[in-house]
Amino acid sequence: MRNQVFICEIFCSNPLKKLWLHCSKEANRLKILIVTDAWKPQVNGVVRTLEYLAGELAGLGHEVRFATPEGHPTVPLPTYPEIRVALFPRSRLLKRIAEFSPDAIHVATEGPLGHAARAICRRKAWRFTTSFHTRFPQYVHARFPLIPEPPVYAILRRFHRAAALTMVATPSIKRDLETHGFTNLVLWSRGVDIHQFTPARRMAAAVFLPEAPRPLFLYVGRIAVEKNVEAFLRLDLPGTKLIVGEGPQRSELQARFRQAKFLGQKTGDELAALYASSDVFVFPSRTDTFGLVLLEALASGTPVAAFPVSGPLDVVGTAGVGALGENLGEAALQALATSRDLCRRFAEANSWRASAEQFTGNLALTR
Repeated sequence: MRNQVFICEIFCSNPLKKLWLHCSKEANRLKILIVTDAWKPQVNGVVRTLEYLAGELAGLGHEVRFATPEGHPTVPLPTYPEIRVALFPRSRLLKRIAEFSPDAIHVATEGPLGHAARAICRRKAWRFTTSFHTRFPQYVHARFPLIPEPPVYAILRRFHRAAALTMVATPSIKRDLETHGFTNLVLWSRGVDIHQFTPARRMAAAVFLPEAPRPLFLYVGRIAVEKNVEAFLRLDLPGTKLIVGEGPQRSELQARFRQAKFLGQKTGDELAALYASSDVFVFPSRTDTFGLVLLEALASGTPVAAFPVSGPLDVVGTAGVGALGENLGEAALQALATSRDLCRRFAEANSWRASAEQFTGNLALTR
């Protein structure tokens, strides 16, 4: 498509309907509306992915706006009171769409805003794309064991079936969703900020924890049952376990595992320094669809230890930048022997610019 004159199908600005245009690369600047229920002040992989995506899309010449819970009346999400979701967002969302007149609408989450955007697009016969970020069937079952996974898959399958395309982060997630009846799946990988997360930030552990013996085993993420943090905390490992993040399980786990250091939420340079200063990044989750934190650790020169499940298998695989195994403790000890330089070189091949270009390439497929 580069440097060529081509025929592309985009959405007409007012009203939003399909139209064939003869356009050059220079004319192919899109106004993209991203609808997401996950947004600041949440700190998670979905929010960070969308922030990086927006920055790279702007660098490529596109105009991006977000429709988020901001500006809507909200209520706390059950079992996650720190996360607030929009109430009855359809009318406000429709107004926002009319004001922006986007060329493309991407629905990033399956919450109230996502459902409102889906309903609007279906009623108007507008094509839209979605993305699958979270394994909600496993999450729901982990928090509510009496709720089986198949009905939740059925709800998600119905939600995404209306989209022209559903973007997924890894080949293994794509294969798994296909076995559950999902269709029109395409890949949209993730990236890492190799300037923010770098081995150059490595420093003596004394800067953060003067009395913390090495090796330092680090976890970064939400402290919640579906993240399986307890599996990490139960490991018999030398040195010190560091827990970075917040979540509904923090108080309980901090009271039970007093030898671990719970550092709370960290961002920016402080988070980057913690990554680089640690000896192994331990990723106990069995449900994440990707795990941005894996690439952030690797970019910092820190090897990864994880279970051999989707996410770690796709990101780390057999690249030699850590250790995967059902015995997570053994994997963590094996990862100590990994070359930190190799971890860094591996991460450098994964850029957010490439991720953004893949995203816009997927939008082009909907023409």
